[in-house]
Amino acid sequence: MTRRVSPLTLVIAATVALIGGGAVAAPAAAFPAPAPGSDTAAQQTTLYYDDSRAAEFRDAVEAGAAEWNAAVDNVELVRAPAGRRAEITVVATDGWPMATLGPVRPGGSATIWFGRQAVWQGHDEVRIAAHELGHSLGLPDVKPGPCSSLMSGSTGGVGCTNAAPNAQERSRVEQLYGGGAAGAAPAAGTLVVDGP
Repeated sequence: MTRRVSPLTLVIAATVALIGGGAVAAPAAAFPAPAPGSDTAAQQTTLYYDDSRAAEFRDAVEAGAAEWNAAVDNVELVRAPAGRRAEITVVATDGWPMATLGPVRPGGSATIWFGRQAVWQGHDEVRIAAHELGHSLGLPDVKPGPCSSLMSGSTGGVGCTNAAPNAQERSRVEQLYGGGAAGAAPAAGTLVVDGP
């Protein structure tokens, strides 16, 4: 029976022989596979956002993206550098916030309209940003809902400042962007209007 030996195994064996070592461990034993759920096992998708038209909400958008980045492993939201095409475009408007429902994929396109009307009524800017980014990541509204649910949006009340996704929201985004889903075709977006 012929056994195939990988080039890496040959390199390790030659190195060990040169330095006078003993037995050679198989590469798999030397570099064990990452455990499921570990950071190195995650198939991270990087999505770029363009907040150049977000006006006074740029800091809120950055803080909302940071909430998602702290909460999930399979996707990372990064402000697009100059000249880089972004998958998510944020535009300040005077209406109610609304967004394209994702999940947006690399090379795809989603828009968030950061509506001032919600801010004028007293809703938290960072919560609005994180909520709308949640739509771009594929989460629909869950209304009515408690403040502990990011996707409850305005039904969390004007006093609600929670901008962190709950366990179910985190889990759903991890599913949408994990397990090879990052390479899937861009999702066809539906417009979600976050009015009262």
